[in-house]
Amino acid sequence: MTSGNRPRNPFPTADVIIELDDGGIVLIKRKNPPPGWAIPGGFVDYGETVERAAVREAREETGLDVELTRLLGVYSDPDRDPRFHTISTVFVGRASGTPVGADDAVEAGAFTRGNLPEQIAFDHRKILEDYFRSID
Repeated sequence: MTSGNRPRNPFPTADVIIELDDGGIVLIKRKNPPPGWAIPGGFVDYGETVERAAVREAREETGLDVELTRLLGVYSDPDRDPRFHTISTVFVGRASGTPVGADDAVEAGAFTRGNLPEQIAFDHRKILEDYFRSID
């Protein structure tokens, strides 16, 4: 689709499920709408790889230095983000330390499959289900 002469494309994003040494994963509580807890991540900058964007966003939002370990998948449902069409490349990574909410995150915490927050933003509950299924 186009708007005038400009193409209208989805926005590329990168997210990373951060595995901690104690077995939990990191989620951030969003500062901006839509509300809820989310997998750390964000928009890919022009000239940046999705891998670099995932590591950068994780550091900005949690204070953790993440080492990516694998690709979980690509999520492209046009309705996955209520603001606009995004395509997310989702990685799994490892980090040590205690996450601290910063940048777009008012809070960061460690969770397990059994204590996930009730309100999870975007399609991140589905992504987390895919993640937990991949480690069973």
